[in-house]
Amino acid sequence: DKIRWCLCLPVYVPLYFLIPSSPDWYLATFGLSLMWIAFFSFFMVWWVEILGEVCHIDPIIMGYTLLAAGTSIPDAVSSVAVARLGKGDMSVSSSIGSNIFDILVGLPIPWIIKLVIDLSVGRTSEVRILSPYLTFFVLLLLFMVFAVVVIIHLIGWRLSRTLALFMAVLYVVFLAAGMAVEFTNPSWLRF
Repeated sequence: DKIRWCLCLPVYVPLYFLIPSSPDWYLATFGLSLMWIAFFSFFMVWWVEILGEVCHIDPIIMGYTLLAAGTSIPDAVSSVAVARLGKGDMSVSSSIGSNIFDILVGLPIPWIIKLVIDLSVGRTSEVRILSPYLTFFVLLLLFMVFAVVVIIHLIGWRLSRTLALFMAVLYVVFLAAGMAVEFTNPSWLRF
């Protein structure tokens, strides 16, 4: 625990000193927390890119694995903690809701900020999504969500090891399908 604490110290110190803990300053606390999340997220993505270049690992693989784990493990830890308190429905809702929030809020806000900045300096701008397989991945993700709901229904709306195993298998299937599509570039999947 002491080693982990020492490794986390560069994160703990600025958060402790630069984010107010008074309930009267809740808006400042919220705003500063969002800024720190953006700051750490920027560096996390940058360092994963550097690590991929140093290890000669394709950025797609780094995004599907290391970057995905870095953003999802905190959600998983909080979901496990809530599930251990006997609130499984809250745990599942959190895991699904956080992804919906990421897609509907986390993606558009940076795009809107970029577009507003570009317009304020007189540039016309757009946000380009470079993946020709976006439709395929959206459909695959919707299939995964549907499969999770079906399996939860089939096991009686209870969290179990079977559900955990099924979700792990779904992730491996998604990872394999994603890498196969990205590395083989099948023209028939371009929409």
